[in-house]
Amino acid sequence: MEKQSDHDLIRHVCEQDSRAFEVLFARYQEPVRQRLLGMVRDPNTAEDLTQEVFLRVWTHAEQWNGRGPFKAWVLRIATNLALNHLRTVRRRRELPLELPAEPTEESELTPVPIWMIDTATRRPEEALVDAEQCERLQRLLEELSEDKREVFRLIHDAELEVREVAANLGIPEGTVRSRLHYAKKQLAREWHSHEEKR
Repeated sequence: MEKQSDHDLIRHVCEQDSRAFEVLFARYQEPVRQRLLGMVRDPNTAEDLTQEVFLRVWTHAEQWNGRGPFKAWVLRIATNLALNHLRTVRRRRELPLELPAEPTEESELTPVPIWMIDTATRRPEEALVDAEQCERLQRLLEELSEDKREVFRLIHDAELEVREVAANLGIPEGTVRSRLHYAKKQLAREWHSHEEKR
């Protein structure tokens, strides 16, 4: 069983083969735990989330299409669960963004919305507006390509440093900076476009 490929093991897991699942768990438990620990920075939470990751693998094994490495798929599950955890923990905290203005003559006329950088307590009457703006930002994030969205959330939601993101994703720091730059640029462009239409 140990010599079987991930593809074969997943096929068995889809058939509720617990032995195949145990092999996958042993094979990828540590990389998953390390990814989670690097993001949540708490061993107990990382351990709990590791169990949740593999519960997802057990119950949704058929979602892996086999096109990319299984390890990348399971680490993506881990990243998403860690981000969900961090968002829950920091739900009432403002997310400070420094989105670049478009490089046009009108740039100074379209500054970053104050709500995105103002971390002061908002007045009650502004709560609804804040909620609507946060919801719109989340919709814009979903429009980013997966690689840019992942880097953006690791930097801003998980509050990881560029080098930590690079280590977590196994990509050069320059690639992290590039993806973050273009993610912010796209978000700023779409945000300003929406504001102009109002």
